[in-house]
Amino acid sequence: MSGSPTDKTHHAPGLQTGLQTWPHNLKRADGGGPYEPPPYRPRNGVLRWLEDRLPIIGLAHSTAVSYPTPRNLNYLWTFGGILTFILAAQIVTGIVLTMHYTPEATMAFNSVEHIMRDVNYGWLLRYLHSNGASMFFLAGYIHMFRGMYYGSYKAPREVLWILGVVIYLLMMATGFMGYVLPWGQMSFWAAKVITSLFSAIPLVGDAIVTWLWGGYSVGNPTLNRFFALHYLLPFAIAAVVVLHIWALHVVGQNNPTGVDPQTDKETVPFTPHATIKDTFFIALFSILLIWFVFYIPNFLGHADNYIPANPAVTPAHIVPEWYYLPFYAILRSIPNKLVGVIALFGSIGILVLLPWLDTSRVKSARYRPLYKQFFWLFVVTCVLLGWLGSKPPEGAYVITSRLLTAWYFIHFIVVLPLLGLFETPRPVPNSISEALKVGRKAAVVVLAVGLAATAFVGAPRPAAAQEHADLHVDLHADLQPPRNTWSFAGPFGKFDRGQLQRGFKVYHDVCQTCHSLSLLSFRNLGEEGGPEFSAAEVAAIAAEYKVKDGPNDQGDMFERPGRPADHFPPPFPNEQAARFVNGGLFPPDMSVLAKARQYERGFPWFVIDMIIPYQELGVDYMVALLKGYAPKPADMIMAAGMQYNTYFPGHAIGMPPPLSDGVVTYTDGAPQTVDQYAKDIATFLMWAAEPTLEARKRIGFQVIIFLIVLTGLLYFTKKRVWHEIEKPREAARGREPEATTI
Repeated sequence: MSGSPTDKTHHAPGLQTGLQTWPHNLKRADGGGPYEPPPYRPRNGVLRWLEDRLPIIGLAHSTAVSYPTPRNLNYLWTFGGILTFILAAQIVTGIVLTMHYTPEATMAFNSVEHIMRDVNYGWLLRYLHSNGASMFFLAGYIHMFRGMYYGSYKAPREVLWILGVVIYLLMMATGFMGYVLPWGQMSFWAAKVITSLFSAIPLVGDAIVTWLWGGYSVGNPTLNRFFALHYLLPFAIAAVVVLHIWALHVVGQNNPTGVDPQTDKETVPFTPHATIKDTFFIALFSILLIWFVFYIPNFLGHADNYIPANPAVTPAHIVPEWYYLPFYAILRSIPNKLVGVIALFGSIGILVLLPWLDTSRVKSARYRPLYKQFFWLFVVTCVLLGWLGSKPPEGAYVITSRLLTAWYFIHFIVVLPLLGLFETPRPVPNSISEALKVGRKAAVVVLAVGLAATAFVGAPRPAAAQEHADLHVDLHADLQPPRNTWSFAGPFGKFDRGQLQRGFKVYHDVCQTCHSLSLLSFRNLGEEGGPEFSAAEVAAIAAEYKVKDGPNDQGDMFERPGRPADHFPPPFPNEQAARFVNGGLFPPDMSVLAKARQYERGFPWFVIDMIIPYQELGVDYMVALLKGYAPKPADMIMAAGMQYNTYFPGHAIGMPPPLSDGVVTYTDGAPQTVDQYAKDIATFLMWAAEPTLEARKRIGFQVIIFLIVLTGLLYFTKKRVWHEIEKPREAARGREPEATTI
C-alpha cells in the first residue's frame, strides 16, 4: 500500500477505518500534501439549497466525476461499464416483455410468439433480451478473467471480489429462470434436470424438489415461480452492483501493474477520462450485440426451444445455455449424483476463496511468468469444459471432462498456493509512472479469447461438417443436408415474392391436410415483407376456411367463413383426432418449424456462419428431408407404415412422401418438380417463422451504420480528451485543482 498509517484519510464524517487504501492516501505531485479531488460547488441558488439539505448531486459528483482512477487502465477495465449498461438494458426490455408475456403452461409458448409477431417491435425487444443475456455473461466472464489475470481479488479488494461472485451467482439464477420462460422443449427439460439435482441432498432433497416444482412434476406452478423470481432477481443484482461499486470506491481500482497510484499525476478524474473511454468501448461492444440481434438472433440458442414443451417426449440431448456449459460438464463428469452436485456448486463457490488461495504477494500476471502460463491453461480448460458440456455424455467426452474437472480444482487448491511459495516474480515497478511504457498485449489477448470462447462454446451442438451429401455413401449414417442458395440469406437478403406465393400454394394444396399453421394470421399474407397478396386475395383465401366461433345468442358454437384477422384453423379438432388419422403420429405445427429444425455443422463452419451470417440451416434440412426419400436398405428393419429417409434422424419417418412431380399446379411458369416444390415450401415456412426478417435486416443495417459512426466519433473524442494526459502541456502542470461549478 502507498502511504503510512499516519497519513491523513478522507472518509465520510462518522466513519473510521484502519484500512489504508490509495484513494485516501493519494499525494499531490507537487509535494503540496494530500490530494483533495475538486469539490462540487453549485452556483445556482436552488442547487445550493438542495445540496445543503440533500447532497445527492455532490455524491454523484464525487462518485462519477472527480473520483480519481489510475491513468494506465486498459480497455479490459471498460467491461464494468459494459456490464452496467447491459444490466440496465436487460431490466428495461424485461419490464416491457413482462407486459405481454403470459406465465401459464398452456399459453407461455404462444405468448412469446405473440410478442414476436403482434407486438410493435416485439421481435426486437425479445431478441435484445435473449442475446443481451449472452452478451451479459460474455462481458462478465471477460471481467472475471481480467480480475484473475491482474490479481484484482487480492487485499484489500477481497470484499469487492466476493460481491462480484455474488453478482455472478445471481446472474446464473436469473439466466436459468429466464431460459425456462419460453416453455419450449429445451426450457422444460432443462428445468426438470437442473431442479432434480437438489434431490441428491440427503434427507431433504426430495422435499426441496417438490417445493421448487410446486407439485410432483414441472408444471404451471413451476413456471409461475420462475417467472416471479426472474422478474425480481435483476433488481437484486442491481442492488449488489451498488454495493460492488461502493466497495470499489473504498479500496480503489486495481490497474495492470498491480501498483497503487501514489500521486495525482498517476490518476485521472473519472469524468471525462474514464467516462469517454467506457462510452467508446460500450459503443464498440454494442456493434457485436447488434450483429447477433439483427443478423444471427438464434445462433446462441437451441432449435428445440421452438418446439412447445412436451413432458412425454425427452430431447435426445439436453443442454443448458452456452454460459452454463463448463459447469454442466463438471456435473456430468462425475457418476455419483451427490458428488457431482457438490462439484458443481463447489466449482463456483471456490471462487470466493480465491483471495486466500493465491499466496503470492505480487498481483499482476505481468510480473508472474509461471502464473501467466497457468492462467492461460486455466482459460483453455474452461473453454474446453464448455465445449464438452455441449457434447453427449459418452466415451472420450466423459473421460476428457473428468480430467479437465480435476485440473479445474487442482488449479485453485494446489497450483495457486504453491506458486506463491516457489515462483520468482519479475521486478515490479515502484510506481505507475515507471510502467506506462509497458505494452497492452494482455488486454487484446483476453478480449480475443473471450470472443473466441463465445463462438466456440456458444455454437449449437457442432459436429463434423459435410457440404455435399452423397446418397450412395453408407445409407445407415446420418448425413448433413446440402447447402442451398436462398434469396433471403445474408445481411441484405430478401424473400422472393413469387416463391413465397408458390410456397403458400404448396402448403394450401398439400401440407394443410395434416399440418397446422396456428401462429399465422390470414392478414399476414398481405403484409409487407411476406407474400404480399392483395387485400382481395387475402379475404378470398380466408373465406375458404371454416373458423369456429361463438357462442351465439343460444349459447352454441358455430362455424363461419374465415376473416383476414383470424388465425389459420387447425386441420383436426384436437391432438387425439390427428393421431387417429395419422396412425398414432402427431403432425407438428409448421408456424416455427423452420427455426425448430436444425442440423449440426462442425468447426470452423459454425464460426464462419457467425461472421458471414447463415441462419438457413432449418430450410436446408427441410429441402433435404422432402427430397430424401429412398428405398430402404435390405438389411434395415423398420416398423410397418414407416418410410426410409436419408436425412431424417434414424432414417425411419412416419410421413409418406408428400411431394411428387406435378402434384401442385403453378401458374407463373415455375418448374413443377419435387425440387422446386421443396424449396418453395421451405421458403414460405421460413417467412412463417420469421415474418419480420426483412425489416430486421434493414433496421439492423441502419443501426450498425449509426453505431460505427458513433464509435468513430467517440474514439476521436477520447483521443482528444486523453491527449492532455498522454502529452501534457507545460502550462497545465502543477495547476491547483479547480472546483466544479454548475
